Amino acid sequence: MQRNERFDSADRIVRIGFWVNAVLMVFKMAAGHWGHSEAVFADGIESGCDFVAIFSTMVALKLGRKPFDEQHPYGHGRAESLAALLVSLVILATGGWILSSSIHTIIDRRFQSPRMIAVVAAFLTIIIKEWLYRFTQKTGAELASPSLLAIAKDHRKDAITSISTLIGVAGAFFGFGIMDPLAAGLTAFFILHIGYQTFRDAAHDLMDGSAPPDFIEKVTRLAESVERVEHVHDIRGRRTGQYMVIDLKLDMDPNMTVKESHDIATKVKKLIFEGFPNVGDVMIHINPHDEAHEDLIRL
Repeated sequence: MQRNERFDSADRIVRIGFWVNAVLMVFKMAAGHWGHSEAVFADGIESGCDFVAIFSTMVALKLGRKPFDEQHPYGHGRAESLAALLVSLVILATGGWILSSSIHTIIDRRFQSPRMIAVVAAFLTIIIKEWLYRFTQKTGAELASPSLLAIAKDHRKDAITSISTLIGVAGAFFGFGIMDPLAAGLTAFFILHIGYQTFRDAAHDLMDGSAPPDFIEKVTRLAESVERVEHVHDIRGRRTGQYMVIDLKLDMDPNMTVKESHDIATKVKKLIFEGFPNVGDVMIHINPHDEAHEDLIRL
């Protein structure tokens, strides 16, 4: 998949989520208001918060698809991680708000008797949001896009919230008013957990956290399969948006000419690009294989 195709695919997924979320927001707020359900109306307000997250992702993808330049020699991919960080904060804030609201409702005993439209709204939200989660997660995993994966988690969070909302609204519909705020409070803990996971992953990327061990192992095996490469020494990887940047050292025959070692390094780089579509750049250093290596680093 070419670079523009990756970003076009991500843009399409985000736009679909944006407009579906818009329809759900209006529908849930209307159903909550006219159906006398505080939980469903709050669910609609939550969808409004998601607009901030999805809009920030759309902006991040627009920035992230810009190629590298003099001021950003590693590209603009980190914009996606920043967007994922913002999404995590929205998720955490939403979870905290729902938890606080449910506690106050129980303390004040402000239980309501919702109408059927509120139950229907919660049920439809579960189906639509779970479909959006699977749809977005699949593409996000294929592209290794942190912002898409964060949006996918946000959709799953909405689906979980709506399950709780459905249970609470259905219970309140049949006369058990306290079930509404109790279910909402329980769901808030699931939401906070998802927000924490999203924040942790985004912070990991922004802090140049290491690439997954299995990814490093696969790249190492591929590089060592090239003829005249004796060993791969000191390989590292970090994420920048949808791409991984790799640094590695190749141990080779010290009697090679500069051109020979350069040609082998170029072959290794091409093989890595062919085998791993999510690799954006590979920096290769050549070491003589029969000498001890001192890594000069100050980090």
